[in-house]
Amino acid sequence: MIFNSLTFLFFFAAVHCVYALPLSWEKRKIHLWLSSYVFYAAWNPPFVILLWVSTLIDWFTGKKIAQATTKSRKRFFLALSLAVNLGMLGYFKYGGFLLETFTSFLQTTGLDYQPAAPNIILPVGISFYTFQSLSYSLDIYRGRLQPWPKFTDFAFYVTFFPQLVAGPIVRAVDFLPQCRKPRRATPYQMGWGLSLLVIGLFEKVILADTLMAPITDTVFADPEGAGTLDAWSGVFGFAGQVFFDFSGYSLCAIGVAMTFGFVLPDNFRFPYAAIGFSDLWQRWHISLSSWLRDYLYISLGGNRKGDLRTFANLMMTMLLGGLWHGAAWTYVAWGGLHGIYLAVERFLVSILGDVAFFKKKFVRALLGLLTFILFCLALVFFRSQEFGDAFTLLWVMFWHQKQQLLSQAETLQVMLPLGVLLIGQALMRDSSLEKVAARIPGSLRILIIIGALLTLSLHTGGERAFIYFQF
Repeated sequence: MIFNSLTFLFFFAAVHCVYALPLSWEKRKIHLWLSSYVFYAAWNPPFVILLWVSTLIDWFTGKKIAQATTKSRKRFFLALSLAVNLGMLGYFKYGGFLLETFTSFLQTTGLDYQPAAPNIILPVGISFYTFQSLSYSLDIYRGRLQPWPKFTDFAFYVTFFPQLVAGPIVRAVDFLPQCRKPRRATPYQMGWGLSLLVIGLFEKVILADTLMAPITDTVFADPEGAGTLDAWSGVFGFAGQVFFDFSGYSLCAIGVAMTFGFVLPDNFRFPYAAIGFSDLWQRWHISLSSWLRDYLYISLGGNRKGDLRTFANLMMTMLLGGLWHGAAWTYVAWGGLHGIYLAVERFLVSILGDVAFFKKKFVRALLGLLTFILFCLALVFFRSQEFGDAFTLLWVMFWHQKQQLLSQAETLQVMLPLGVLLIGQALMRDSSLEKVAARIPGSLRILIIIGALLTLSLHTGGERAFIYFQF
């Protein structure tokens, strides 16, 4: 069940009808909790068991960590939580990848080992709800949170359907307190939440799937047949596609949650207006980048143990962040490139300091453009199925090729919306979508939403799953 489907719209309406009944707060929470299981089971019912395991193990270990009287006992129960959660994630997401890598290694040594195919099905959203559930036991271990008194609240937190399968990754310390008192959306929350749902669907269905995806698919399917302009168009098209797709999902999730009275954190803050990669990762997939920062980078030592250790910690964090996205070495390469970007940026800042030249508007604009270009180059590895395809496309991008894969209209189909996106984000980089909307007259806002709804209703394309469902 995906947001851009009629099935979800019927499900959403049905859940709201029951939620609006004069039920007690406990019954309404249980209703949302059980509805979330129905939402998840629509993909593959047996995988609901994994949600139960993750929920039960973190509920149990969280209590034991808080009750433990010695550091070693606290560590034991934290290790148990990590082992079960990361063990399930490792098996389902990386089992086949590890076996394939091991087989390739043996073949390089001359051993022709041919194991049976593992045929492991990847449970949708496992990367997201694993990290979300882990934040509970990790925060109890760190003393930021006490064990929650109600199991049903915790189970509801782990499974809340708007952000269950693709985030934002919500921390227990942010969500569980919202379960204390009855929550119903105010008229403003209902209106803004539904507006975010419409905007998110428009980004996904029209901008990502209709405008950007066909160009991206054409170029990445045949990198050898692409000309230089085609290659850049395909990469820029994917930059637009992945932003509109994932930002669209995040807006839908935040909007749907808001219609029930719950507040989820922002996941994007105009990332293509970033100036440098430290700035970028405070704007792109914020819930994941902040999770990796707080629970991995800082745990490794952060920037407290000298420059070399800091660079190593950055690389380790981004390599694992790349691997989190998918079981392929191309994702690791993508993460590694971002680790290099962050390390080089940190080194240059330490040398140049607060040089006035770099604070000029024109220079900052160039640095922002450079950040976007480097981000796009890393996306070549993120999108490519094989390293050979990635290197071929990079070669075509920087070594002029005359052949033409795309028509002029297809090139403009990417370049014009992307140009509007970059300029728009640059103008709004120090604001927020809500503040920008507040500056637009109410009648015009209504016309924009009606226009988006009409466009969506006239759309005749198929239902593409969101890109981040595969992670």
